[in-house]
Amino acid sequence: MNLVEKILARASKRDRVSSGDVIFADVDKAMLHDVSGPGVIKVFEKLKKQGIITDKLWDPSKVWVAEDHFVPSAEKISAQNIVKLSKFTKTYGIQHHYKYGMGQYGICHSLSHEEALVLPGEVYVGGDSHTNTTGALGAFACGLGHTDMAYVLLNGRIWFRVPDTMLFKISGRLPKSVSAKDVILHIIGDIGTDGGAYKTMQFAGDTVSEMSVEDRLTLCNMTTEAGAKNGIVSPDKKTMRYLTERRALHISPIYEDDDAEYSHIYEYDAESLVPVVAEPYSPENITPVSEAPTEDLDKAYIGSCTGAKYEDLVAATRILKGRKVSIRTEVLPATISIYRRAVKDGLVSTLMESGAMVGPPTCGACCGAHMGVLADKEVCISTTNRNFPGRMGHVTSRTYLASPAVAAASAVTGRITHPEDLD
Repeated sequence: MNLVEKILARASKRDRVSSGDVIFADVDKAMLHDVSGPGVIKVFEKLKKQGIITDKLWDPSKVWVAEDHFVPSAEKISAQNIVKLSKFTKTYGIQHHYKYGMGQYGICHSLSHEEALVLPGEVYVGGDSHTNTTGALGAFACGLGHTDMAYVLLNGRIWFRVPDTMLFKISGRLPKSVSAKDVILHIIGDIGTDGGAYKTMQFAGDTVSEMSVEDRLTLCNMTTEAGAKNGIVSPDKKTMRYLTERRALHISPIYEDDDAEYSHIYEYDAESLVPVVAEPYSPENITPVSEAPTEDLDKAYIGSCTGAKYEDLVAATRILKGRKVSIRTEVLPATISIYRRAVKDGLVSTLMESGAMVGPPTCGACCGAHMGVLADKEVCISTTNRNFPGRMGHVTSRTYLASPAVAAASAVTGRITHPEDLD
């Protein structure tokens, strides 16, 4: 069996499962945030009216909640949703509630690995499509809708159809200025935004082995943009070290069999890849940075679960050190722990000296909610994951997706720029 099949076999208490099997699987961890949480609460209220008992969760210790999409609250509904979440976690005894502005907090998909909330071999579901991110730790991680999340919270189980697994083998050394973001954009450009529909996208090869865990997180994060059920990387020593540094205990990784089978195998030569951007209005609409349009940019955004990990901030800071930005530039670290580390290591002061604004951990502008949305016809280069019409603000605004290094270089010139082309 391949990795996902073995994880789902364990979770469904079967000796073996195969692609296409429909199973009921035990869930190890579940996540809600300030958008999905209120939706699940509504489902609970509806179930209660139907006479279904909703007095307790299957295991509150395995559930965690993040406040990340609409914080700090910009209007009354968002503020009220935070109140609803607090009442919900108190009522059901959920201890892991990452409250905005209190202790550790930030984007849910970054907290999952920053806090070692999800471990290799586990089944992890979240009320958000980018839950796929955490598959980089060797877990089966996927997003679910409100009704399915409510079922999981009450029963600790959910059904899955075992997905086909597509294996992406990437070999060789990545050229200078080519990042994991460029790799996944290349892949999405090849297979399209529906190329992974209800499939697993697994990443392997010596290039992936050499990648840091944070780079692997970037790969798995954007499997969502290919329509995949989940993304995954087999755990290795780097994974174990990353998790133990974050005080993880009782790690029981699962590995694929030597004779594992895959529905498709795609092979990439890392040395042939170049920095790219995804032009509006699709992540599959990729263009080499060297051939990108020369139009003026209004904003550079370095943030989100895709592009605001610590190493992303390092990549941007290296470009901006000793330079000045020429357009509105916003940097929002993914969690407060990343923010603190960036302050301690001098990244924040360097970013601010360049003229960039460093803001709080929030999804905010990535989903067009607040904290810097785009106006009519504004053009942005962003480290985020989506660029469909209206994603980051006004429906006529346009967003180019790029790596942190390309976004930073472009912030300096005001046009899409290859990092190596800076003076």
